[in-house]
Amino acid sequence: MNMSMMLDFPALKAATVQREPFDHIIVPGFLKPEAMAEIEADFPAIDRPGSFPLRSLSYGSAFQRLCDALQGPEMAKAMGEKLGMNLVDQPPMLTVRGHCKPSDGQIHTDSLGKLVTVLIYINDSWNAAGGRLRLLRSADDIEDYAAEVPPDAGTMLAFRCSENAWHGHKPFEGQRRTMQLNWVRDTAYLRKEQVRHRISAFIKKVRFG
Repeated sequence: MNMSMMLDFPALKAATVQREPFDHIIVPGFLKPEAMAEIEADFPAIDRPGSFPLRSLSYGSAFQRLCDALQGPEMAKAMGEKLGMNLVDQPPMLTVRGHCKPSDGQIHTDSLGKLVTVLIYINDSWNAAGGRLRLLRSADDIEDYAAEVPPDAGTMLAFRCSENAWHGHKPFEGQRRTMQLNWVRDTAYLRKEQVRHRISAFIKKVRFG
């Protein structure tokens, strides 16, 4: 399956940008259902917590095509038009998570070196109470949320990174597969983050085996 058949750009174009509590878009089924079997089969095997850069992982060709599509100009153009930003000229950064530990999901905002965060979930239907990302109105109340996003297969959440873009989820332990795409401010920030993620991935490999 080629790249253009994996992502539902018409659904992204039709989605409404929500302004409360900060600019965000939720698109269930952004990864097309007919592509999910290939993507799931080729998803990297990750049995420890943390975010991993692509170069530290092994995966199949369908997952590679998905990564190429997410980091390509069509995705940057579509998301930029949706959020009223020029993302085509900004560097993309992609990391992957496969496992959640109980302390994950603490309320936070993303670094302002990131312009936009896109989260794409590669899980079966989510029945757990924990692990559902909440978009929050404040930094100290996980129950004060404007939207809750279950990490169901193919769902995409995108938001503009800002000082009030608080988000988090209730505790969950186990498999929770997520791809995080960011467009960042410049290549210097990208290089710094790549080094940080590589060091972190090495430490996790040593710690968890």
